[in-house]
This record gives sequence, C-alpha cells and structure tokens, in this order.
Amino acid sequence: MDVATGVWMFVQLGQFAVGQAVGDAARSIPSNVTDGGAAQSVWDFMVKGGPVMIPIGLCSFIALTVMVERLISLRRGQVIPRKFFSGLADHLKNGVRDRDRAMEYCKKNGSPVANIVAAGIKRLDQPVEVIEKHITEAGQREVLKLRKYTRILSVIASIAPLLGLLGTIFGMITAFQTVAASGEALGKTELLAKGIYQAMITTAAGLMVAIPVLIGFHWLAAKIEFLVSEMDRLTVEFVETYAPPPAVSGRLIRRESLSLSASEAIEDDAETDHDRIAAAAAAD
Repeated sequence: MDVATGVWMFVQLGQFAVGQAVGDAARSIPSNVTDGGAAQSVWDFMVKGGPVMIPIGLCSFIALTVMVERLISLRRGQVIPRKFFSGLADHLKNGVRDRDRAMEYCKKNGSPVANIVAAGIKRLDQPVEVIEKHITEAGQREVLKLRKYTRILSVIASIAPLLGLLGTIFGMITAFQTVAASGEALGKTELLAKGIYQAMITTAAGLMVAIPVLIGFHWLAAKIEFLVSEMDRLTVEFVETYAPPPAVSGRLIRRESLSLSASEAIEDDAETDHDRIAAAAAAD
C-alpha cells in the first residue's frame, strides 16, 4: 500500500468515525428526551438537516470521486515510468539519433514525461536554446494536466462550511418562526432548542466534508509539485546528454569576419603607405 492509498483510507476512516460518534451520541440520549425530534442514526441526522444536506452530500460525492481519480492518475509509475529513460537510451545510443524510433517509443509510452521528452527529440538537430524552449512549453501543458480537477477540491473545501452555515441559518429562522407562531411557546424552551439542534447538523456536516477535502487538496498539490520537480531534473539530464554542443553563433562569425576584414584593411593601408614613402624617396 502506497502513501496515497494510506492518506485516502485515513480520510475515509475519519469521516466514518465522526459519523459513528454522532450516531452513538444520539442513541445515548434518553428516550424521554429524544421523543419527538432526536436523530437515532447518521441517516436520521442527514434527513433532519434539511434540504441543504443535499448539496453538501453532492459535494462529498464529487470530492471523493476527484480524490480517487487523482490518486490513480498521479502515481509515479503513471507520470514517470521507471524504465522509460533506459528504453529511450536504447533508441538514441552511441550517438545515433534515430528520432523516428524514439518518437514512436515516446508516443507509445504516453506518459507526461514522455510527452515532454518527445518535444525535445523533434528538435535535437537544432540549437540548445530551441530545444529547451519547446521542452518548457510541453512541460507547462503537462503540468496543467496534472493539476486537472484539483481546483474542484479547493472550491468544495471553501463552500462546504458555507453551505453548512446556510443550513443552520435557515434552521434557526424556522425554529424562531415556529416559536413566534405558537401561542403556547411562552416558557417552553424545548420548542426552540429542538429547532436549533437540528439546524446545527448542517454546520457539522459541512465541516465534516470540508476538513478532509482541504487535507486532500494540499496533499495532492504537494505531490504534483514533487512530480514536476522530478520531471524537471530528468529533462535537464536528457538535454545535457543528447542535445548538440553549442555552436558558434552567426553573430560571432560575423564579428570574426569583420575583424579579419579590418586587419586586412589595415595591412592594405600599411602597404600603400610604404609604397608612397618609397616613391617619395626615389623622387628625391
């Protein structure tokens, strides 16, 4: 079992434990107190939470789906296969750059690091600056793919407590409205307490969803950052190994030719001056 599976199981066990604790607390209340409104199970708590429990439950389901999908997609073997670079070296060994075979190998692999390296293989005959530019652009595209759906977790972690608070406000409005509309409510605090405790259920549900989702979001962000750093290191090694050595740029060549032309011009001027001096001496 890897770390990702362990974190996911920890989050699910935490939610289950909290739900069981809530249900046990409700069942431990004496029957003469709970008659008429107390929840006897987790399902009863969800029902008594009101309509706001529906979007909270939907947020929980979406967050769980995204977490499972990202945990599967962000496995290191999926992003950076262990034997990818050794297989790539077989196609580019001994300095023979069979780019067609290497490109087919990367395409068949299909991993993010293979897509990044393929952008560099296409341009191995070009200067290092061009290779690095295209690898950087491909890397940015792959990073966006790695971060796919993670923003959903951030949104859910933000709105779940707000949905819980909204449900609590609605519940308390209903409770006070019931007390205000009842002619026998004077001195009967149980009418108010019953509505308040039911309204607080939504706040608890919102927090139960938001806390694990927030933990999962930051954990996924850290994992993506680690994978990106690892891909950056490996692609740098690829460029250093297979990229052509830096060639003399056209600007340097032009400078050298200009300097040669200048030296030739100086020599021609010197020869001309020498000829003029010799001619003047002969005339004298």
